Amino acid sequence: MEKLNTDKRIFMAYSTNTEEKPESSVNRAYAVIKEMAIAYHFKPGERINEVALAGKLGASRTPLREALNRLVSESFLTFEKGRGFFCREFKPREIFELYQLRSTLESAAARVACELASDDELAEITRFLDETGADNPSRSVEDLVALDEHFHEQVMALARNAEMLNVLRNVNARIKFFRWIDMESRRRGTQSEHRAILDAIAARDPVLADERMKAHIALRLDQITAAIKEGYSRIYLGSPDDGTGPTTANSR
Repeated sequence: MEKLNTDKRIFMAYSTNTEEKPESSVNRAYAVIKEMAIAYHFKPGERINEVALAGKLGASRTPLREALNRLVSESFLTFEKGRGFFCREFKPREIFELYQLRSTLESAAARVACELASDDELAEITRFLDETGADNPSRSVEDLVALDEHFHEQVMALARNAEMLNVLRNVNARIKFFRWIDMESRRRGTQSEHRAILDAIAARDPVLADERMKAHIALRLDQITAAIKEGYSRIYLGSPDDGTGPTTANSR
């Protein structure tokens, strides 16, 4: 994965527009800080320095505080009264439960899709898989996870349930850092597994679609624990600059 220049992104996101509406300022702060939280630009458990962050973003304290509170409500940050905002911790059980939730949501969507999906919709997803093609060694794990998320959101959309899709997007964002790590060992098999899921839906076989979706998503608690250990290593020690793997906090 290419190293991302987070500071540059921050300054680009907060341009010289000083007349933007308050809600726009909140949304922009929310988007940038959410990205930082997803990638653990803040270290696990680290207290967020609001003054320094406001200065870096070029944002006033009020929209910054609103953005931080929104991210607390979505579980990307935590808040302690009298102490302030903190980056979320690495919690193996929590990540495991998020994977369980994702599996439950997506397997249910796959079953419903067998009944509701049109042939044209399935053909569109097939075209997407054809266009993205087999694994390209030069493609970053960030890109692979983004493509993977797009496929799964397409399948979820077939269930015609906007609330399920919103929950899935939140879950995907909260586990994205660990998915970057996991994708490094799964990149060769992901495309074929996607096609197998789509084939089961096209065959209108809800049992098979359910089974294939669950098998595709499943991660054991020990695998998640191993990914968390690797995540700590990358954040605190840095990862080799080999063009793969999530950006570490120290490299931003």
